[in-house]
Amino acid sequence: MANRYDTGMQTRRQVLGDTHVDSAEAAKAAFDAPFQTMITEGAWGTLWSDDTITRRERSMLTLALLAATGNFEEIPMHIRASRNTGAAPQDILQAFMHVAVYAGVPAANHAIKLAKQTYAELGVDI
Repeated sequence: MANRYDTGMQTRRQVLGDTHVDSAEAAKAAFDAPFQTMITEGAWGTLWSDDTITRRERSMLTLALLAATGNFEEIPMHIRASRNTGAAPQDILQAFMHVAVYAGVPAANHAIKLAKQTYAELGVDI
């Protein structure tokens, strides 16, 4: 059985794509290498690799949490990743609508704006 780092790297590549991961790995320095290892093992090797819920559901949860907590910088990356998780634009809209009700309309509105921009960049007709 693979270790959590190897499992995490495989899952990370499946979800985010080789181009993104290769870019992140190329930008990694000695300073942030421990952080990169931690998120690869924890987020990708444990959480995202668990099959209790689907990657589609995990993608929707992640986007909702990012929006609800105001971590907007990560939203475009996870919108792009949704092409690999099975979360359709309408699924993501529903997640952001939950954000509006439970965490605030301004957060959801900004997340939807970012999603629309990202889908346009990807050539996805929404």
